[in-house]
Order: sequence, then structure tokens, then C-alpha cells
Amino acid sequence: MLNLEFQIKLSQFTGEAVRNRLRSRLIRSRRIGSTVVTAVSAALLAAALLAPTADAATSVGADPVDSGPVQSNFRAAARFSNPEANPPGANNWACRPSAAHPRPVVLVHGTWESAYQTWAGFAPVLARHGFCVFAPNLGILSASDGGGIPARQHGGEYGAGHVDESSAQLGAFVDRVLRATGARQVDLVGHSQGGVIARGYLKFHGGADVSNPQRNKVSHVVTMVATNHGTTMNGLVGLENDLQAVGIDVSSEVGAASGPAGADQQVGSAFITRLNRGGDTLPGIGYTVLTTIYDEVSTPYTATFLTAGPGARVENTVIQNGCAGDHTEHTDFTYSPRAQSLTLRGLGADVPVVCVAR
Repeated sequence: MLNLEFQIKLSQFTGEAVRNRLRSRLIRSRRIGSTVVTAVSAALLAAALLAPTADAATSVGADPVDSGPVQSNFRAAARFSNPEANPPGANNWACRPSAAHPRPVVLVHGTWESAYQTWAGFAPVLARHGFCVFAPNLGILSASDGGGIPARQHGGEYGAGHVDESSAQLGAFVDRVLRATGARQVDLVGHSQGGVIARGYLKFHGGADVSNPQRNKVSHVVTMVATNHGTTMNGLVGLENDLQAVGIDVSSEVGAASGPAGADQQVGSAFITRLNRGGDTLPGIGYTVLTTIYDEVSTPYTATFLTAGPGARVENTVIQNGCAGDHTEHTDFTYSPRAQSLTLRGLGADVPVVCVAR
């Protein structure tokens, strides 16, 4: 896996500074050829989706053996020595839903993250409020399978595979949760790519039944800074298109750097187009959509919003509305107390919406 401090430096390669730097390289490429531009473009496009993580697991979706400690932020979780650990409070297969909270909650991590790294702060909050909580590891890819930059540093990385394949894996996990708990439905909470994995499961892999919504396996979905309509990667996708327009084809390099999951989440990708064709929502499902104005990965931040179709309910919320002091960005979103309280309310918990400066 990439050294954490190097990853943090890479994560800073977003916004206008990157666009200016790559444009200058584009100008130079007309004199020296496209090799340098191609390599730099691919690396920086991948960096825009890069979340600083610790070493990932080498097993594919195996149940973690132990629970890790509660964490207060993503970087602390990323530094924990065992990223395959259970998020505290999650994956207790003896849990039985209560009358107050009859639906288990399945937490879905994002790109190049494990369940622990994403949910080590929020899973225990849900458990304390009486929910049965489950959190799979999805979408592992090795370097040889094209898992992107992190997978080239070690044996594999979660959240790197094609989104549709991860959606199918989520479907198998939900079926297991339903069998184990005896519940009729679950609720889903997805961070970043996890939001579109959840929506892909609903639309393509049996999570929802359009002909008879009473048979839906999911009642409510909460998406946190999800790439619901694709991401521009803070403008870098547009720059890739600019390069293509002047005859510099970087598509293969971008794909190699970002991996299938990164490519699938770009604005205009085949997966995003297919996911949203016919409307954003499905009948019988409630959607809580949360975002932050400080999102530097799922951009523009308003692209995460959903429009309700027939039989669906949608609530779109920017966490800074009513809480200007919350400066939470993309990777730390699941650790925001305000985002957590809004999610709890979306799941039916009677809790106040809090505002904590961060």
C-alpha cells in the first residue's frame, strides 16, 4: 500500500492547481510529445479518488475475526494495523432486530477502503441505538487484475473492482443478513462508491422489485457523499477530455491508474449512465442523500442529489445548512457527528440533529 504521508500528498493534487499544472504540461507536450502528460494525467486522475488507507486485506470478502477499536476520524482508522477488522458493533451474526428497529443496517464502504476504515466511528453509534449492524468488504482486486495504484503496492485492495460486481456481492451479503436475522428487509448506508453500489444492487441485482415494491429487500437507503451521477474528480475528467481533443489519448493510462471502480464512477461512464437511465429512484424506497460543500472527490457536490420518481421519497441535505462550522470533507464524512445524526434520523431513530464544529 502507498505510504500514508505520500497518499496525503497525492490527495492534495486536486482543484485549480492541478488543472493549471496539467494545462502547462499539455502546452509542453506539443513540443516534447505526450508521454509525460499521459503519465502525469493518469496519476493525478487516480489521486483525485485516492483515500489514504492502511494496508488492505488479501482475502476476498472473508469475515473479519476481531473487532477493531472505535475511531474518531478516518486517518486514525487508516493507521490501524488490521484493516480487515470488524468495525466495532458490526457483524454480530447473533443479533436479532428489535420492534423499534426491525431492519438490520448494512454499511457499504467506498473506493480503496475497507469496512473498518470507513465505519469504525459510526457502526458503534448505530449499535448503541439498538440497530443490528453489518458491514461487508467488497470489490477486492489485485494489481494483476487492474486494481489501480494501491493494488500495485500490495496484494489487493477493497473497493477497486467494477461497481456492478460489487453490487452483486452486496446482494449476496444482504441475503445472508436476511437469513441470519429473520428480517424481511434491510436498510443500506453507503459512503462514496458505497452509495452507487447500493443503488446498483437495488436496480440490477434483486434489491428492489419494480413490479411489486412490497417485495423489496430494502426499505431505505442513505447515501453519504455518493458519486450518484458520477464525479468530475474536481475537474480532472474535463481535462482528460481536453487532452483527448488534441489527440492525446490517456484513457488506458487513466484506467490502469484508477482501476475499474474509479473509471466506473466518472461522469458519463457506461455504469453511471446505465444506473440513472429511467430515473434516479425505485418505487417503495426512501432515500436520504447527504453531502458537504467541502467534498473534493465526489464533484460537483450537488451531483450527488437524487430526484424522486414515482413511489419513492428523497431528502437531499447539505450538512453545512444550519451548521456552517462543520468543515467535514469526503473521506472523513462518516465520522461527522452531524452526518451521523442525519443518517440516524433517516433510519427512523428519534435523535436530535447535532452541529459539531470540525
